[in-house]
Amino acid sequence: MTLLYYDPQFQEHKTGEHPESGKRLLAVTRHLHFIGLDSSCVRPSWEEASVERLCYAHTPEYVKSIERFASLGGGQIDADTLVSPQSYEVARLAAGAVCDAVIRVHAGQDQTAFCLVRPPGHHAMADRAMGFCLFNNVAVAARVATRELGLERVLIVDFDVHHGNGTQAIFWQDAQVGYFSMHRAPFYPGTGAADEIGDGPGAGTICNVPIALGTPPAEQLALFEQKLHDFAAHMNPQLILVSAGFDSHKEDPIGSLGLESEDFRPLTRCLLDVAREHAAGKLVSILEGGYNPDALTDSVTIHLEELLHSSP
Repeated sequence: MTLLYYDPQFQEHKTGEHPESGKRLLAVTRHLHFIGLDSSCVRPSWEEASVERLCYAHTPEYVKSIERFASLGGGQIDADTLVSPQSYEVARLAAGAVCDAVIRVHAGQDQTAFCLVRPPGHHAMADRAMGFCLFNNVAVAARVATRELGLERVLIVDFDVHHGNGTQAIFWQDAQVGYFSMHRAPFYPGTGAADEIGDGPGAGTICNVPIALGTPPAEQLALFEQKLHDFAAHMNPQLILVSAGFDSHKEDPIGSLGLESEDFRPLTRCLLDVAREHAAGKLVSILEGGYNPDALTDSVTIHLEELLHSSP
């Protein structure tokens, strides 16, 4: 079976009519329940990420600033990122879900997990919020894997239409965590060129695959498979973490690279193949973008079906 993380408290990160709203997760969870897919998963309980764990990827000053900003009522923390009074606790709960999933998958409770969480995380920098993101969920969890579980090599794979600039920056000089991103370019946030490969101890641990708008989906999927298999062979990871953004869907109002919902099936299978080849099948997937509720629902359903089918 697959671990599935969702909590109604994620609705308490109030963003109104903002594209990153609770409506996204409500649409997905209602459909998963309607078709019975959620009952095929294990539904763990978990705790909020501790401040200590958040500081694996963020500065203590930044973590405190989010707590303070939310306690004062919140508001617009940057050009496109909103904070409500409960956002600090909700963001800690989201990060905590990913940490819990990594610990359980590492322990062998299940091979795969999907964290249906918000707010998303891959744009969050060590010291500032950005692009709808407060805490970098996948980065915090990757550091739990290396610092607490003793893993030597973790690979983050990001297929969101936007480059995960926060994740890349956090691991820019980290030899233990690889970062692979296929994303639309040129596009927000403007990072993710092919020559951005890390520095110092982290040189060669970053692989960016920019995709031009208009590239046929079949070409995108072939490139994803080829580049990911090559990079995974280079990194030889013990755990795969996935920043699963579904905003490359053709119906997405913010991103789009022309993908259909069904295109996420071979993409997910490729991820699982890499996990089986290098990491004993251990894979934790975390929701990032996807802003058309119907397209997101279809895409997540397909993604989760493949995770379930891969489980022993």
